[in-house]
Amino acid sequence: MALVFGGPENKFTSPDEAKVVVLPVPYGKTVSYRKGTENGPAAILEASDNLELFDEELNKEIHLIGINTAPLLKVSNLKSEAMITAVEKSVADILRLDKMPVVLGGEHAVTIGAVRAAKEKFNDLSILYFDAHSDLRDSYDGNKYSHACVARRLLEIAPVVASGIRSLSREEHEFALNNKGVKIIKMHDMIKNHDWQNTVKDSLSKNIYISIDLDVFDPSIMPSVGTPEPGGMHWHGFLEAIRNIISGKNVVGFDVVELCPIKDMVAPDFMAAKLIYKILGYIFP
Repeated sequence: MALVFGGPENKFTSPDEAKVVVLPVPYGKTVSYRKGTENGPAAILEASDNLELFDEELNKEIHLIGINTAPLLKVSNLKSEAMITAVEKSVADILRLDKMPVVLGGEHAVTIGAVRAAKEKFNDLSILYFDAHSDLRDSYDGNKYSHACVARRLLEIAPVVASGIRSLSREEHEFALNNKGVKIIKMHDMIKNHDWQNTVKDSLSKNIYISIDLDVFDPSIMPSVGTPEPGGMHWHGFLEAIRNIISGKNVVGFDVVELCPIKDMVAPDFMAAKLIYKILGYIFP
């Protein structure tokens, strides 16, 4: 039986009527620490079976917007570039139908394909990027499409505003300082200055694509990631930030990536599912 975001209680899944299409991309070939991100999309979908579809904060049933779930994209045996091309085509197909794509990773490289497709439709596009790592290496382990190079590749498509950063090499630090296309808000600056949310919002264009690497969260609440990093964001602070930042913006799509499920630990999987559901509630008031 095919996995459906929201589980059997979500009755509003018709492809014709849905405003959102969830695209699961089970890919994990370039992961450099904990393996298993290819299992992330299915874990999110399985956890979503247990969501209460009424949201107590927004006082509404978010699923009524219509959330369709596409089959798992068959990319597990592809090289990075071919996987990215497959994601680009699938996301372009979703956008062509005037639906919003929600991409489930899999490793962060899936974002490159999604953003390529979004840029084809929305010329004035910028990328809201949440991550513990800057991902600005030009190449990693000989691969320009590694999960460690995602923001660098995205800069070739559209400007990037990255928040939650707390791990980067000296080379990445210097690259960011000398490249006007990328703006990095480091985690220690976010802690000192609550106005960082307005700085991010003001740096974005009207049309935005959101990419969320789950390692932006502190490992105390999100241990199930490939490259955990201490000192991250927490649930309520993140929700407040993203709700404020996207207010007045046109969100054209988003992804949640890098879930690396841990056996018999379902809380992070459920957190990822609920995060997606909450964001949809903020986008579609």
